[in-house]
Amino acid sequence: MAQDYPTSLGTSDADTITLLGQDLAQDLMGKVGFGELTLWMVTQRRPSPSQVRVFESVLVALADHGFTPTAIAARLTYLSAPDSLQGALAAGLLGGGSRFLGVTEDCGQFLGATLAEAGQVPADDAGFDALALDAVKKARAAKKFVPGIGHPVHKVRDPRTPRLIQIATEEGVRGPHLRLFEAIGRVHPQVLGRTLPLNGAGVCGAVLADLGLPLEMLRGFALLARTAGLLGQLAEEQRMPIANDIYLHVDRNATYVTPKPE
Repeated sequence: MAQDYPTSLGTSDADTITLLGQDLAQDLMGKVGFGELTLWMVTQRRPSPSQVRVFESVLVALADHGFTPTAIAARLTYLSAPDSLQGALAAGLLGGGSRFLGVTEDCGQFLGATLAEAGQVPADDAGFDALALDAVKKARAAKKFVPGIGHPVHKVRDPRTPRLIQIATEEGVRGPHLRLFEAIGRVHPQVLGRTLPLNGAGVCGAVLADLGLPLEMLRGFALLARTAGLLGQLAEEQRMPIANDIYLHVDRNATYVTPKPE
């Protein structure tokens, strides 16, 4: 008995390739950018120019952040297996978790859950502040981190955050997730006793949520962005290798500690 495997993405025959109901060669190539295509494939709806601009701003914001653990992992893997570029890329991407890159999804999920529990979107900034204050208090009482605040390098302000808020506002997509995130930035010192910056990964999660993207897929967009950054890191490793120096520095400075019996 024949089995059907439905898809609304791509298919092909001897002469044509169809993607999203369009002729790939004639309708998409040279006419649709990669960011627009990504949004279209995920949502099955062609995005507006405003949505594309905001989405691509997120990809740029998350592409690279220097010698992060993900970049170092990719470079060291490439040192070990220069014949496996895909292995080096994969090593870097596998390091995207709760401390690096995964904050984008964690923040989107936190904001989404807070809004869902509220049942309705606040009418003004005062309402968002009250909702944010309640959410931060609950997180503190549960001894959980509030995702999206604090940064290991940007101690006062993450430069990506105000810029992405500006772009979202310009394009008319500053929605409830982003407004709630901004409110968290205003009220969290009342609970935590100190002021932390709203970080770039968190604001990206808020913006992606406002674009209507599935919250459980937000980490995927962060990894998509970082793939470009890792390609750049590996290209630079080819031009100006440092991975062997990192390996030798750790290896030559390792101090052996005799195991102590329990």
